[in-house]
Amino acid sequence: MPNVKFGVTAKSGNSTKTEVVARGFKITIDEPENLGGTNAGANPVEYVLAALSGCLNVVGHLIAKEMGFKLNSLEIALEGDLDPAKFTGKSANGRAGYNEIRVTMKPDTDADKATLEKWLKAVENRCPVSDNISNPTPLHITLG
Repeated sequence: MPNVKFGVTAKSGNSTKTEVVARGFKITIDEPENLGGTNAGANPVEYVLAALSGCLNVVGHLIAKEMGFKLNSLEIALEGDLDPAKFTGKSANGRAGYNEIRVTMKPDTDADKATLEKWLKAVENRCPVSDNISNPTPLHITLG
């Protein structure tokens, strides 16, 4: 199967606000007021969690269909722990990103526990966003 290319464009609205366009959809990214922003949108690390939840939902329904059970709905709760010291320049140690992300998936289905455990492993294994978070992805940032 050939690769599929995705892309977005973004423009700074101010020092904390970014306007992103993805396939014609406008996304506003901003920091909360307590981090110096205007709270016009979710912040970048919240969008990481949102992207993961969206991907888990799509892949979860796809795999349930493949496995032959009905997934009526899926609730997903996500949270992560982030130490802002590195990205704010207060420390050169540790990670700038999440130290850990925890996800709880609550499927509404009549599938048994053994089936759901197999389903969950397949979802985690096949989710592209989960893969990008869990594994190093080559990143090239250049001046244009």
